Amino acid sequence: MKIALAVHGGAGTLAPELMTPVREKAYRAALELSLRRGYAVLKEGGTAIDAVEAAIRVLEDSPHFNAGKGSVFNADGQHEMDASLMSGMDLRAGAVAGVQNVKNPIGLARRVMDHSSHVLISGLGAFEFAHKQKVELEDDQYFFDQFRYDQWKETAGTDVYRLDHSEKEKKFGTVGAVALDANGHLAAGTSTGGMTNKKWQRIGDSPIIGCGTYANDASCAVSCTGHGESFIRAVAAHDVHAIMAYKGLSLQEAVRVVVHEKLPPLDGDGGLIAVDRDGNIVLDFNCSGMYRGHVGADGEFHTAIFR
Repeated sequence: MKIALAVHGGAGTLAPELMTPVREKAYRAALELSLRRGYAVLKEGGTAIDAVEAAIRVLEDSPHFNAGKGSVFNADGQHEMDASLMSGMDLRAGAVAGVQNVKNPIGLARRVMDHSSHVLISGLGAFEFAHKQKVELEDDQYFFDQFRYDQWKETAGTDVYRLDHSEKEKKFGTVGAVALDANGHLAAGTSTGGMTNKKWQRIGDSPIIGCGTYANDASCAVSCTGHGESFIRAVAAHDVHAIMAYKGLSLQEAVRVVVHEKLPPLDGDGGLIAVDRDGNIVLDFNCSGMYRGHVGADGEFHTAIFR
């Protein structure tokens, strides 16, 4: 039985000197818990899409990542969250953008996929759909994080937006997961709080199928994290699939081309995680680090932050 799962909690310029042992331990613990939840689904014969949703929910519930509970503040001092997921078996997908007060945006994206005829819904419409679907909602206080709030206060009232931490540490705290289940099906998902101080209901790559998330049983499943505008212009997630499908390259080579050749000219700092139909896992990035973890058929859990 070949099963595989990988997760990420964002990539970017991470300064090793700012990574205290306590912080590192907390990040790694959250990544491992995410892996364990998703892997338990796969071990019991569950689907790749269920495993991806389960893994991402853990990261959304952790204040350490810019998704769900730890989401950053927009220019109005509010949280606008985006998420998407895709099934490689039938290319079904669901996504939400600019949603507020939804505890687990990835769960709402799943409802869009399963209980609507749409792929991507946004803003007030997505909130209305959340009510109709009776998904768990939380008040603004639940999403409040002092560290994120202090970040926002530094930029509030200016035209500066921040990708996540301070300028010394440009980190994209987007979270994501990719999985291969025992039936040979692939799935991918991504969730984010976007950019600190973002205006005009800006939407990045995370909820856009083919840009931040893509899965196709013929090739691979991909979840991206990085400078969203660049990943949209590169159609990064789908490009990995296309290089494999049309050029016949391996997953590792396809990821290398996208991450190290196609994204840098577009200021595409960041990285991605991917798994192919044979269970090969690739976690690659073109910056100093990416919060990441993976587990294969051997059941060994691996987490890492820097190279």
